[in-house]
Amino acid sequence: MPKNMLWPYSTPGIPDHLFERLPGIPLSKREVRLLLLSALQMEHDSVLWDIGAGTGTIPVEVGLLCPGSQIVAVERDEEVAALIRRNCERFGVFNAEVIEGSAPDCLTHVYPRPNRICLEGGREMKPIFKAVWEYLQPQGHLVATASNLESLYILSETFAELQARNIEVVQSAVNRLETRGRHQIFAAVNPIFILSGEKF
Repeated sequence: MPKNMLWPYSTPGIPDHLFERLPGIPLSKREVRLLLLSALQMEHDSVLWDIGAGTGTIPVEVGLLCPGSQIVAVERDEEVAALIRRNCERFGVFNAEVIEGSAPDCLTHVYPRPNRICLEGGREMKPIFKAVWEYLQPQGHLVATASNLESLYILSETFAELQARNIEVVQSAVNRLETRGRHQIFAAVNPIFILSGEKF
């Protein structure tokens, strides 16, 4: 199979600028993405549901790393769902299905059930978390992101209520070298909390 010329490497960490984007649609920054991928602990044939897939960076990275996996990317906005499809095509990822709809309602008839779930922000986080947890297979991993203390509290509380095991919380702290005028400075990437837990 010919390599994709945009990213012909076997390692994750695709630069942000290689993805097609839409104004106002979130993109998981490369360094944060690496932490997310590590927390997911993907296997070659894992079934991943990415809830609130945004630009589609996680489906693309996972699709390239684990071509034998099955990926379901969920987005409620039609235009954003089309963006995810374009980014998958752009990188030659063909094992990702994009579902337009609001989670968890749109997931009732989606099979096979996941053993990996990535939950990236969004409204009504707690009820969505609890609903998709019911679909998660035993020994499956759920990874979620929080960009503020309120979301961090909700996610931590929900992991505890669901009696998840092996819970981990990591906060990203990344600075990138940028040129501003005649000077080079280190600019901070917005910190993100990454939480993960395993289902009994």
